[in-house]
Amino acid sequence: MDLYEDIPVRLTLFDLDNTLLAGDSDYLWGQHLIEQGVVNAAEYERRNSAFYADYRNGCLDIDAFLRFSLEPLRAHPLEKLHAWRDAFMREKIEPIILDDARALIERHRRAGDQLLIITATNRFVTAPIAERLGIKQLIATDPEYIDGRYTGRVSGIPAFQHGKVERLHQWLHAQGLTLEESCFYSDSINDVPLLSAVQHPVAVDPDPRLAALAAERGWPILSLRNGAN
Repeated sequence: MDLYEDIPVRLTLFDLDNTLLAGDSDYLWGQHLIEQGVVNAAEYERRNSAFYADYRNGCLDIDAFLRFSLEPLRAHPLEKLHAWRDAFMREKIEPIILDDARALIERHRRAGDQLLIITATNRFVTAPIAERLGIKQLIATDPEYIDGRYTGRVSGIPAFQHGKVERLHQWLHAQGLTLEESCFYSDSINDVPLLSAVQHPVAVDPDPRLAALAAERGWPILSLRNGAN
C-alpha cells in the first residue's frame, strides 16, 4: 500500500463509497429506510436500484436522484432522522468499514498529510461516517436546511463528477491551499474529472471502466479488500 512512500503528499483526498467502504452508503441508506418502513418498499427499491445502476454506469441524472434521495429528509422531523441514522451506522456502516482503508488513512495521517473525504453522497448520511473514520474535513452534497428542517433541495453544487472538482477548488481557495502534492483515491468512473486533476491519482478496487482507464493512463491500481470485509 506504500504507493507514494518516497513522494511528499500534503493533501490526501478519499472517495467514500466502495473506496473506504465495502459498499455504497447512499444506496444502503435507502435500503435502511425500506427496512424501517419509512418509504414504500417496492417503489423505493425499484427507483433506488435503478439510480444506483445508473451511477455505476456513469450516467446518473444527479438532479433527479437528489430529488428522490432527499425527500425522506424533508418528510420527517430531525429527531426521527437522527434515530434512523444511528441505527444505520451500527447496522449498515460499521460492518463495511475496511480494515485496509483504516490502515491507509493512518499511514497518510502519520505522514502529516491533510486528509479530506469528498463524496457525492449527502452530508446527512456521510458526516458521521467521516467522523467514525477520524477525518475532520468533508466535502459532500449539502441538503438545504432551513428553520430546523430539511427542505428536500440541495444547497450549492452537488459534489458529483465535475462538481467534485468545483467544490474542491472552492474549499482549496478558502483554505489557501492548492492541488500541488495531492493524491486522490477512488473506485468510480464518475471521479475521472478529479482523478485527472490531482498529481497522484489512485484507482481503488475500480469499476471496470475506471480499471481500463487507469491501465491506459498508467495510474496505480490498489485493492483495500484483500482479506477484508
